[in-house]
Amino acid sequence: MKAVVLLSGGLDSSTLLYQAQAEGMNCYALSFDYQQRHRQELSAAVAIATAAQVSHHQIVAFDLSLWGGSALTDLRIDLPIRSIAEMANHIPITYVPARNTIFLSFALAYAEAIAAHRVYIGVNRLDYSGYPDCRPDYVHAMQEVFRLGTKQGRLGHPIEIHTPLIDLHKSEIIDLGDRLGVPWAQTWSCYSDGSGSPPQACGQCDACKLRLAAFTQLSLTDPIPYRNST
Repeated sequence: MKAVVLLSGGLDSSTLLYQAQAEGMNCYALSFDYQQRHRQELSAAVAIATAAQVSHHQIVAFDLSLWGGSALTDLRIDLPIRSIAEMANHIPITYVPARNTIFLSFALAYAEAIAAHRVYIGVNRLDYSGYPDCRPDYVHAMQEVFRLGTKQGRLGHPIEIHTPLIDLHKSEIIDLGDRLGVPWAQTWSCYSDGSGSPPQACGQCDACKLRLAAFTQLSLTDPIPYRNST
């Protein structure tokens, strides 16, 4: 069975890819260059797709910086530096308007074109800031779009959206990825683009703090370098 897997190169999407393969799927990885400030994640996505030996990996380019509206697409907006406690129940400035809807639309078109059975997306409603497009009700609504908006769906064989990480804490995702053999050193979670050689994560953004806290909770050492992880 074929599956399109949305691969950003981060912890979640990398674990997602390895989980899809563990479920017996023939994986076609799809990444997006949307002019995000953390473009290092694209290099990570290539590295993970190569390590996982996916059937095919594509990077689709479009420019969401034309509209901005997020600290990830507008360099004039500073990245937030918050405690983990402050992240709860608040939609942050790192939310990119309609990003997952755009991503899933591309994934749906690709999946129907190659007669895939599933689309995997690594949305997670825990440990994050309540992003509206990472919640179960959003996924259920998009599943109905998949059913109604495609020939495959109208013929009674809709492409299924799979979200195996949606109810897992970050530490549980890392534990799962560890068991699946995800090469953490090749992943990238930081919202900054890194600097130096090899690139260094900032250690201060929301994504870095959640990642570091989860590795610490599991008594593991994160293998990627950080500029500042205090």
